[in-house]
Amino acid sequence: MDFATARMNMVESQVRANGVQDGAVLAALAAIPRELFVPKPLRPLAYVDEDLDIGGGRWLTEPLVLARLFQAAAIQPTDVALVVGDASGYATALAARLASYVLSLDIESESAQRAAPVLTELGLTNVDFVLGPLAAGHPAKAPYDAVVLAGAVAEVPAELGRQLAEGGRLAAVVRGTAGAGKGILAVRVGDTVSRRPLFDAATPLLPGMAPHPGFVF
Repeated sequence: MDFATARMNMVESQVRANGVQDGAVLAALAAIPRELFVPKPLRPLAYVDEDLDIGGGRWLTEPLVLARLFQAAAIQPTDVALVVGDASGYATALAARLASYVLSLDIESESAQRAAPVLTELGLTNVDFVLGPLAAGHPAKAPYDAVVLAGAVAEVPAELGRQLAEGGRLAAVVRGTAGAGKGILAVRVGDTVSRRPLFDAATPLLPGMAPHPGFVF
């Protein structure tokens, strides 16, 4: 399979044609071989326009949704970024192309074990991987200029908002019990974190981020 052609088709037909115009995000998508971040049997499906089940209840978010999240996060070359729940390592690789430094937080050590050698192969050395509860973030390296959640949540954990720098941006998909979700952008100004909806998305939920019984939206 010609992965380079598939990657450019993804950028042009799935992403740019659907409203993602940020040049840095498009360049990152064009540069990162998405197929390297999925199990080998799934590589022919790496560029399909849907969420990809990579096993163990974990997912690789569809290209357009991930691109929209990164466009909303507006990561700058001097930024410190936090990527939450990236089981594949692909979102971390995109962030590493955009930011000065990236911390990738997941609940499974296997995620880092799979992704770290791939990032090294790609020359992306500005990343550290940490293990811990997703909702807790990683306060030791806060504040973060940008936070990207690599999967959906029932509600954005308050602790992640508290770890944003002044003017920091958080991009995520929020899904309730109804099924459909919304891509949102949250921005911290002073002690307030405001948010606004951006687009519809049916992204699978991250582990431990499902709605609690009786939760009202």
